[in-house]
Amino acid sequence: MKKIILPVALLMFSLSTSFGQTTSLLKSKIAQKAEGLEAKVVAWRRDFHQNPELGNREFKTAEKVAAHLRALGIEVKTGVGKTGVVGLLKGGKPGPVVALRADMDGLPVKERVNIPFASKATGEYNGQPVSIMHACGHDTHVAILMGTAEILASMKSELKGTIKFIFQPAEEGAPEGEEGGAALMIKEGVLENPKVDAIFGLHINAQTEIGKIKYRPGGTMASSDWFKIKIKGKQSHGAYPWSSIDPIVTASQVIMGLQTIVSRNAPVTESAAVVTVGQINGGVRSNIIPEEVNMNGTIRALDTGVQDMIHTRISQIATNIAESAGATAEVNITRMCPVTYNDIPLTEKMVPTLEGVAGKENVSITAAVTGAEDFAFYQQKVPGVFFFLGGAPKGKPVSETAPHHTPDFYIDEGGFVLGMKSMASLVVDYMEMNTGKSSVGK
Repeated sequence: MKKIILPVALLMFSLSTSFGQTTSLLKSKIAQKAEGLEAKVVAWRRDFHQNPELGNREFKTAEKVAAHLRALGIEVKTGVGKTGVVGLLKGGKPGPVVALRADMDGLPVKERVNIPFASKATGEYNGQPVSIMHACGHDTHVAILMGTAEILASMKSELKGTIKFIFQPAEEGAPEGEEGGAALMIKEGVLENPKVDAIFGLHINAQTEIGKIKYRPGGTMASSDWFKIKIKGKQSHGAYPWSSIDPIVTASQVIMGLQTIVSRNAPVTESAAVVTVGQINGGVRSNIIPEEVNMNGTIRALDTGVQDMIHTRISQIATNIAESAGATAEVNITRMCPVTYNDIPLTEKMVPTLEGVAGKENVSITAAVTGAEDFAFYQQKVPGVFFFLGGAPKGKPVSETAPHHTPDFYIDEGGFVLGMKSMASLVVDYMEMNTGKSSVGK
C-alpha cells in the first residue's frame, strides 16, 4: 500500500507545484505590465470621461475600443447589441472560454466636479435635451478592460484557453422603445461561438477606498422592476367631492398600502426588498377632482421568490383598495433586471485570486446592494462573479464622497492598476483550474 500512496502523493505535489509556478510567473508579468500601462489607462479614462455617450449611442467610444483591440491582434466584432464591441483572443493552448465585461454608457447628468477633463457633452434622452456625464464610472470600466486586453494579448502564447472581451452599451437602460444592454447582446449571441464557460466583471465604487475590493457570494445586487398603476375614478367639481370617485384619495391609500409589503410581507431578516413610488400625476386645477391618477415606481429584491411575492401583492393591494373606493386600478409591472447573483462555488474558488493581487486584508464581503446591474443577465446563462473595486481617495470619509449617479460623482484613478491585475489574474487562474475544458468545437 505504501508503494502506491507515495507516487500518488508525489504526483499531486508535483502538479500543485507546477500550477503554482505557472500562475506565479504569469501573475508577475501581469503585475509588471499593469504598472507600465497605468498612464495609458488613465489617459483613456479621461478621454472617455470628457466625451461620454448615452446608451445605444456609444459610437465614438466603440470606435476607440475596436481600434485598440485590432491593434493588439484581437479578433473584433462590432455592432453587437447596437453599439457593442466584442474581442476574441485565442490563447496558445486549449482551455476554457472566459468572458470579461465592461459597460460603456454615460448618464443624463450635468457634471459639477472641478477637474480639467470634466464633461461638457450634451445630447438627447427620450426626446429631451440633456447634459451627459460618466456619473457611474463606466469610463473607468472601459479603460481598465482595454488595459487588461493589452496585458493578456501580450502573453497570448501562454494562455490556456480563449478570452472574450465584452464592451457593452446601455447598461443603464436603453432609450424608450429600444432594446439594449446585456439582454440584447446575449440575444445576439455574445455568449456563444465559442460558448462562454465563466464571466467576470467589476464595478468601480466611489464609497470604497482605492486598493480595496469587495464582493458577495450569492445575491449581490437587487433585481430592478418598474411598475405603473392607473387609478380611474369619477371626475367632479372640487366643491362637491360626494359627486366624485376621488382617484387622488384612492391613490394615496394605495401608496400607503404598498408600504406594508416590505414591512409586513417581506422576510427582511433574510433578504432586503424595496418598493418605491417615484412619480405621481393627476389633476389640472385645484378645484377639479380628476378622473384618473397615474403612479410609477420601482421594485428591488435580492431573492426571486420575494420579487414574485412583491409583484403579486402590488396587484392585490392596488386592485382591492381601488375597488373599496368604487374606483378601478390598472397595474402593469415590467421586469427590467434580474438579481445579480454571484455563483457561490465559482466565487469561493476565485476569492483567493483577488486576495493574492490586493492583499487578504484588503478583500472583504460587502453588504447586499439594492441598486441593480444588468451583468445579472450574463449570470443567468453562465457562472459569473461581479465585484467592487475601490475608487475613493485614501482616508476620505464615506460621508464626504458623492454617490453614483450624481453631479459630484468622483473617482480616484489610483485604483486602476489593481483593476487590471484583478481581471487578468482571474482569467489566468480560472484557466489553470479548468485546463480539462476546451473551447475547441464549441
